[in-house]
Amino acid sequence: CRFVTLNLLCITDIGFVGSDGLSAFVMEGDSVTLHTDVKTNQQEDIKCFICTDVQCNEGTERLRDRLKLDHQTGSLTIMNITNTDSGLYELKIISIRRSSEKTFSVTFHGEKSVKEGESFTLDPGLIKNLNDSMTWYFNDIHIAEISGDLSYICTDIQCNEGTERFRDRLKLDHQTGSLTIMNITITDSGEYKLMISSSRFTIIKSFSVTVSGEYHLI
Repeated sequence: CRFVTLNLLCITDIGFVGSDGLSAFVMEGDSVTLHTDVKTNQQEDIKCFICTDVQCNEGTERLRDRLKLDHQTGSLTIMNITNTDSGLYELKIISIRRSSEKTFSVTFHGEKSVKEGESFTLDPGLIKNLNDSMTWYFNDIHIAEISGDLSYICTDIQCNEGTERFRDRLKLDHQTGSLTIMNITITDSGEYKLMISSSRFTIIKSFSVTVSGEYHLI
């Protein structure tokens, strides 16, 4: 057959959507299919090289048999999604006549359940880069931020003057961008979002937090 290579690059630890990217928002345990929109109408368009995960990167079993590659279209299905599967997926199609690229953004929507009075940490699951700024929101309210060079760091009222929502109960990890909420209350239940930005990409991660109270009969 003709030399046509479909090279599906495994996930990177950084980066979401480019200007031509497509977005997918998923929950833990879901499956998501990244469609290539490639049509193979003739025998000469058959892909001559197909691999997934450890077959593509010897010794790097990144997705552990959770990839399914459509041999006709090149569409990629990721099964049983986890938090660490978030990121940028890049498709490169190379042939004699043309080459093209497409990027897909997969955003994980995590869900956490904690008891009142506990502390818990929202972990981005990424390695912070010096060029990355990280901004946390609670129900669309700006609650924490750290710049890539650490020149600007704020939490709670420091970020939103006059809006002291958590009253010194937030702890921001300067190395990872993880956000810890201490002595949590039922009113802390809601949607937490993390925006990671650089000159090359923007990542948005979302966490749904439910706080349950404890009741005692007297």
